[in-house]
This record gives sequence, structure tokens and C-alpha cells, in this order.
Amino acid sequence: MTDRRTFLKLSTSLSAAGMLGQIFPLGCSKQSFASEGKLPFKISLAQWSLHRTFLGNGVQQEDQLNFAKIARTEFDIDAIEYVNRFFNKEVNNPKYIADMKQRADDHGVNSLLIMIDGEGALGDPNKRKRIKAVDNHRKWLDAAKALGCHSIRVNASSKGSFDDALPLAVDGLSRLSTLGKALDLNVIVENHGGLSSRGKWLSKVIATVDMDNCGTLPDFGNFPNDEDRYAAIKSFMPFAKAVSAKSHDFNAAGDETGTDYYKMMKIVLDAGYNGYVGIEYEGKKLSERAGIAATLKLLKKIQAG
Repeated sequence: MTDRRTFLKLSTSLSAAGMLGQIFPLGCSKQSFASEGKLPFKISLAQWSLHRTFLGNGVQQEDQLNFAKIARTEFDIDAIEYVNRFFNKEVNNPKYIADMKQRADDHGVNSLLIMIDGEGALGDPNKRKRIKAVDNHRKWLDAAKALGCHSIRVNASSKGSFDDALPLAVDGLSRLSTLGKALDLNVIVENHGGLSSRGKWLSKVIATVDMDNCGTLPDFGNFPNDEDRYAAIKSFMPFAKAVSAKSHDFNAAGDETGTDYYKMMKIVLDAGYNGYVGIEYEGKKLSERAGIAATLKLLKKIQAG
């Protein structure tokens, strides 16, 4: 039997060589799930899809405590992904966090992860600032644990060249992942700008950290124009503990116009992933709720094969 870490390294190598799909063919994956009466993946809702609802123009339009209720009652979605900026002031308030958990429990909704921004660069060239950034994330690890999440999503922010920034990000992520491990939590990195949106860089960072609880959250968007997003997602998938289905606009057939969802989800499923895929609508042509509904419809169409 091959242990998990060896498998991940092998998968990364095979992915780079374009051979991963030969091991996890999509058709076989679909057939196996269908024969067992299971769906090939599950669908969750990222809170950022409602960022204008919760914090439009810097003013709260609706109480973010209603997030779980909205997910369940309006979309029948049973899992959610929080964003830290919507309850940044209350993170150290145990009663508030307990209320969040209770509301999710009351609606039968699973709390999956918290997306963390604004807490410093985990790959800062200044060691003191890098360690401070790690320390800033401690409260979010505690909140994630209290909510029953499996992960916090962080940014591998750094400066410098590919080679210069890599060990800095590895250091910060290793420190934070060690703290997460003590709480049985994952630390997962999204491609979220800068070098983290480069497939070769981020996949090498995670492989170098080499910890079971340090992985990726591949996002279908957040790539520069000169980066092959499909190749990048393929390189992230061996380490994926969550997936973000970024959406903006849809055509008359209901397909996303900026990302080939069929091609992207084939990459996801070919990697053997069958966990939650989070809806993250960022478009402006549709309302937030209409955009969520359109993304949900597309993902369900892919689910059904």
C-alpha cells in the first residue's frame, strides 16, 4: 500500500507528465458513483457569493448570522464556507461563535472552513512579520475548531522571485500548519493572486511543506491571463481539501462564459476528488442570489452527468 504523502508526490509527477487522467478516468469515476447511488461530488456555498448582501459598500445589508439559513432555505445547500471579514470583530467572542454554530446546526448545515484575509503575509521576507502573521491566524484556528470546520483557507503571500519567495512561504505555512495540526485542522491555500496563482509555484510550496494537513483550495478563477488555469488546477488537485467554483457570467444555455466548467470538473474528478465544491459567485450582471442559483444549476447538471 502507498501512503498518502507518497501518493500525493506521485500524483504531482503524473499530473505534470499529463498522465493523471489515465489513472482516474472520468467515465470510470462516474460509473462507480452511479453504481453506488452516490453523487460524484457535493456542493457547498461560499459566503463571498453574498458579500454585497452582508457588507455592501462597507455597510451591513443583512446579518451574516443568517448565512446558514439562507444556504438551506433558499438553495437547499447543506454546507457553507465562511469569510473572516464578515465577523472579524466577533471572532474572539465565544458566544457569537457558538451562535453561528447553533444556527448552522439548527438548519442541518455543515460548517466547512473559514477563508482568511488581511492577517499578514505568511511568506513575508521579514521573519518577525512572518511570525506575526502566523500568530494572527491563531484566533481563526480557534474559531474554525469551535464551528466544527475542517480547515482555514489562507494566502501564501510573499515577495521576490519564484525561488526567493518559495522558502519564505514554506516557512510560514509550516509554522501555521503545525498549530493547525494540534487542533486537527487543515491549513489550505487558495490561488489568490501573485505567485500563488502560478501552478508550478504553489504546488511546489505545498509539496515542500510536506505536511498532511497543509493543502490547497483550487479556485477556478484568480489566474493571470498568461497562466493556463486548467493546467494549474490539475497541479493543485493532488493536494486539494476543498474546491472553489468561481463564476461570473452565464450564456443562454446556462454555462459559465469565462470557465469551461465541464473541462474543469473533469480535472477535479479525474484527481479522485469527491468532496465539496463551493459556489463562489462574483458576477455583476445577475443579482447575488440569481448568480448562486445559476452556478448551482450548472453544477447539478454536471453532477447528473
